[in-house]
Amino acid sequence: MKRKVIITADGSSSIYMEDLDEHYHSVHGAIQESQHIFIKSGLLSNNLKQLETISILEIGFGTGLNALLTYFSANETHKNIHYTAIEFYPVNNEELQLLNYGNQLPYPQANEIFRLIHAAQWEKGEPISGHFTICKNKISALEIHLPENTFDLVYFDAFSPDSQPELWSTLLFDKIYNSMRLNGVFITYSTKGNVKRALRQAGLLIEKLPGPPGKREILRGFKY
Repeated sequence: MKRKVIITADGSSSIYMEDLDEHYHSVHGAIQESQHIFIKSGLLSNNLKQLETISILEIGFGTGLNALLTYFSANETHKNIHYTAIEFYPVNNEELQLLNYGNQLPYPQANEIFRLIHAAQWEKGEPISGHFTICKNKISALEIHLPENTFDLVYFDAFSPDSQPELWSTLLFDKIYNSMRLNGVFITYSTKGNVKRALRQAGLLIEKLPGPPGKREILRGFKY
């Protein structure tokens, strides 16, 4: 697949997939998009405020930006994070060197934490710090076995339903629903009608929320 690193409107990096005509993040701003959708509307949602330890599943690890932002948000809110990430096409070392998140974020340790996240071995849970452990899995989300009743929060950040419709189906959403704990939160950027129908069919109660710059709405679901 042909990919190239680009700079988005807020100054932060993303990757453009030329073959699919897809960007890993919003061209209106990679960091502000991830912060708005996955941190503000996901990790910091009311359902999770009382939890000291949060288990997260991310479908579409991509550049690792969501994991990086989760690390620092959890550090500020004193949460322990167990982070499971799924990514079938990991970024390469050359691309990693061009991603500028560490320089764009207001944290002195950002570059080092980003390096540690990407240096963590695949298929093996590794601690990044005393409060953050990550397990990255190089496998299709459709093929991975997900343990039941495990995750408090799901970041669903796959490529768009137009590019990868098989990932936005009840086949995968059923598997994810079963892997979530009661009161668990599901967050994604897509609000397409077929996505909403598939999530409802899987059993999630869904709601629309205001989106980040360049996107009118996003979608959040709950397991009750």
